[in-house]
Amino acid sequence: MITVLLADDDGLVRSGLRALLDAEPGITVAGEAATGDEAVLAARRHRPDVVLMDVRMPRRDGVWATREIAGWPPPRPRVLVLTTFDLDQVVEDALAAGADGFLLKRATPEQLIEGIRTVAGGDALVAPAVTRRLLAVLARRRAPQRELLAHAEQLTERETQVLRALAAGRSNAEIAAELSVSAETVRSHLKRVLSKLGVRDRTQAVVWAYRSGFVDTTDSN
Repeated sequence: MITVLLADDDGLVRSGLRALLDAEPGITVAGEAATGDEAVLAARRHRPDVVLMDVRMPRRDGVWATREIAGWPPPRPRVLVLTTFDLDQVVEDALAAGADGFLLKRATPEQLIEGIRTVAGGDALVAPAVTRRLLAVLARRRAPQRELLAHAEQLTERETQVLRALAAGRSNAEIAAELSVSAETVRSHLKRVLSKLGVRDRTQAVVWAYRSGFVDTTDSN
């Protein structure tokens, strides 16, 4: 059973999410929070598998709460940020704070449930096309940090292919099929990519790819 904490200052939104998730087999809502402070306290109390985190909340916001939770020793709750497209700068901050992925609030119920299952399973959510477009927007808002590209020189040709496919939103299974290798081989390559780039997970690797200019953002729309 996947347990979920709902962190959103809009009670109506929380009610709708609770109704949706409690009706889904294998998922249950463990608790709710209306502020960042409450989200951290509730996450510590309930130890949910996933925190659905709104970024705009009173007092301490979702970015602060995400940073707090992401800093806990494992196993810690995974953080899936829910946002609107016009909060792109805040999304970047949330990812930098350690969010395991994010979805737009206009995502379909199916996308939300799949996102929860993906994040709960230990993966990061970077696949939806809208996510790639959002990351491209973030990259274009500032000059690429070219100094980061020094890390890319350590990557092998295959690791470079894996990173480019990852930045394009491919899942491990899709990358494996594209490169004609096993999913386990992809995971091994990805582990080395993360180590060489000095990033924590695949979400951070995608952010690195856009921030550094490693990925041509004009091809991401």
